[in-house]
Amino acid sequence: MRDIVEKLRKIEEEQKRRKKEDFLAAYNTGEVRHEKQIAFHRCKKRNRWVFGGNRSGKTECGAVECVYLARGIHPYRENKKDVCGWVVSLSAQVQRDVAQKKVLHYLRRDWIEEIVMLSGRKDAPESGVIDLIRVRNVFGGISVIGFKSCDQGREKFQGTSLDFVWFDEEPPKDIYTECRMRVMDRQGDLFGTMTPLKGLTFVYNEIYMNRNHDPEVWYEFMEWKDNPYLAESEIALMECSLDEQTLQARRFGRFATAEGLVYPEFDERIHVIEPFPVPKDWQDNISIDPGLNNPLSAHWYAVDFDDNVYVVYEHYEAGKDIDYHAEAIKRICGILGWKTDERGRVRALIDSAAKQRTLSSVKSVAELFYERDILVNPDVEKDLFSGIAKVKSYLNRENGLPNLYIFNTCPHLISELKGYFWGSGDTPRKVNDHSLDEMRYYLMSRPKKLPTLPEKTAVQKDKERLLRRMTRRKFES
Repeated sequence: MRDIVEKLRKIEEEQKRRKKEDFLAAYNTGEVRHEKQIAFHRCKKRNRWVFGGNRSGKTECGAVECVYLARGIHPYRENKKDVCGWVVSLSAQVQRDVAQKKVLHYLRRDWIEEIVMLSGRKDAPESGVIDLIRVRNVFGGISVIGFKSCDQGREKFQGTSLDFVWFDEEPPKDIYTECRMRVMDRQGDLFGTMTPLKGLTFVYNEIYMNRNHDPEVWYEFMEWKDNPYLAESEIALMECSLDEQTLQARRFGRFATAEGLVYPEFDERIHVIEPFPVPKDWQDNISIDPGLNNPLSAHWYAVDFDDNVYVVYEHYEAGKDIDYHAEAIKRICGILGWKTDERGRVRALIDSAAKQRTLSSVKSVAELFYERDILVNPDVEKDLFSGIAKVKSYLNRENGLPNLYIFNTCPHLISELKGYFWGSGDTPRKVNDHSLDEMRYYLMSRPKKLPTLPEKTAVQKDKERLLRRMTRRKFES
């Protein structure tokens, strides 16, 4: 009997020890994770990135994702056994200090079959550099988490077939491309967690801007305030010590240049929405930035009863003539059931330059559109700085909520908002701004709706009548 009690005591102690060391269990129950980390794990895209400030929790979710996949216990994906993946760091030293430390933190000891070291001792792996970890998979197999560093060069990344690659910070482009090849035959995942300190690199173009329109690309921003375990006093202290460019990267995880973004208020997760049927009485106007060799940009704008603006459709093409664009605009109006006058003509705003005639044409662009039943109004307000201020006010009101929403079927406008930077001389760079120009014309053309005053109560009305009576008596006396 005494032996049985002793065995039960040891089992209980072992269970307590394992529970104390099971940091993944604490993460799963929400004790040490936040909402954006959950969004990362939930996403089913195969090329996922977290752009996060320092201490925002980005590395945690990358390490946990590796453990989920290797153990076969991912809560939001189809799990497999005998999984093989890589953790890619910038150098062996960074691997030791950051990525492998995090992976070991979330791997319970009884889940580890073997650790193979590049340097250091197996009984103290956190102090050395790990080559690979063999992990017991819940389906009975053995998964492998291998560790690589970018300073090894691209050749060291060849040959292997993988289920996943985690980039801890931004890799060189050739290594990123090589790793894409490694996951292709298994239809594996790439995911990265990084603070964008290198400026507008290939990750900016291929992931954030998604120039190739890859449907598997997904990203999220994490900032200090997303991490509930950072003290507000520390956040305030760091805010005071960093310049604006550094703050954008190290706090918000945003790509930045020395000049800075014109519209840092724009957040694709907030301002871009799924299309929905727009009520007829919301339809407001069309705005056009004309172009023949350059792109012609046109967008359809609607306004709800709370004065929120919706960009509901986009026409954006280069190298086409007026006939083509006029027909495209009328065709889109037909699709949307857009309002017309009694003769079926469409009204729109257009850049004031459209009323100018050139030596090569006896008619202006505005006149040519008129002849094709697109009644354009070129009397638009073009002051650049007032227009930028107006756009900013719609992106972020005083209460922190936007007044501007863009349907995700307007990719060129979204792309221009994300990549619009200040240039020299306190003016934005004149690159890829056709959609932004005509959006400014539209927003500057409409009056801001004044807030509706609430109906006065009977008591308030009685007080006002009494006050007027007392004031009149005082005046008469």
